[in-house]
Amino acid sequence: MHGSPHIVSDVMTRTVATVGREAAFKDIVRTMQERRVSALPVLDAAERVIGIVSEADLLPKEEFRDDDPDRRTQLRRLSDLAKAGSVTAGELMTAPAQAARTMARAKVKRLPVVDHAGRLEGVVGRADLLKVFLREDEEIAEEVRREVVAHLFPGPASVVRVEVRDGVVRLGGRVRDTSLVPVAARLVRAVEGVVDVEFGLDGLDDRSAWPEVL
Repeated sequence: MHGSPHIVSDVMTRTVATVGREAAFKDIVRTMQERRVSALPVLDAAERVIGIVSEADLLPKEEFRDDDPDRRTQLRRLSDLAKAGSVTAGELMTAPAQAARTMARAKVKRLPVVDHAGRLEGVVGRADLLKVFLREDEEIAEEVRREVVAHLFPGPASVVRVEVRDGVVRLGGRVRDTSLVPVAARLVRAVEGVVDVEFGLDGLDDRSAWPEVL
């Protein structure tokens, strides 16, 4: 009847972008950018909604990529630190009930950008901050070779291969001084667009020996 209140099915968007549990971090960011949305439902194999991954779930990756949080911050932000180390939708997503509570709270999605005198220069949003993860893999690899490998592992004793897939950097080969690997981990994570770092270097038998830097 004309003038009657709308129900949810009357106003909802029926064409919805979604991702699977195993969707890679970079694919999630790309889908959000292409569909111009700030959150995506996560579906299981039976296409049932098992959670929601939002820009807020992705931002800790950027926030902590070149940061070494102190003990107090680690204890206070365990959830965010866990998300910073996550690479798939299943690891990143927020369960439906928690997502509903989060969405119900008023949260800032944009921040003003000011100059040294406090004058407004523009506005930055969550989507803007996440664009770094859309860098091409080869562009990331070239920067890692030039800015990290060339300085820490110069040849000929060290032969390091750099491979990047969906923003995940893998360093393989042989290095003269394996004590520099934790340093390499920090420097690689500081490169814009890096989602995670993996190692396959001779002399590294147990990656868990230095988990605090990975």
